[in-house]
Formats: sequence, structure tokens, C-alpha cells
Amino acid sequence: MEVNERMRSYRVRQRAAGLRLIQLWVPDTRSPDFAAECRRQSRLLRGDPAEAEALEFIERAGAWDHDAPR
Repeated sequence: MEVNERMRSYRVRQRAAGLRLIQLWVPDTRSPDFAAECRRQSRLLRGDPAEAEALEFIERAGAWDHDAPR
């Protein structure tokens, strides 16, 4: 079975399972421009009182699932 046939078969099975394919364009995190923009935005936030609050929220949100009973 060729790659195209396997992919088509896989997509048919996924659709039969009630799923649909979504493709997204996202920033290329490997790009030097992306890294430069991250640094630029980080520098803008340095010392901003809201930054500490936002980071605290992100840390709590990230830990939220770890605290859930299994």
C-alpha cells in the first residue's frame, strides 16, 4: 500500500470516528525572527506589575491538572 493510500485510509477511519482534519499555520519557533520578537516582548514586560500576576496564573493553571485525582 502506498503512502497516499495509507493516508487516505487513515483519514477515512478518523472521519468515521467522528473527527475532522484541521490544519493551522503557526509561528515558526525555530526562526531567529521569532526568538527576537519573544525577547522584545519580554523586555517590554520586565518590571511590569501585571507580569508577575500573569506568570503566577500561568503556573497555577499549568499545575492544575497535576492536582486532579486520577
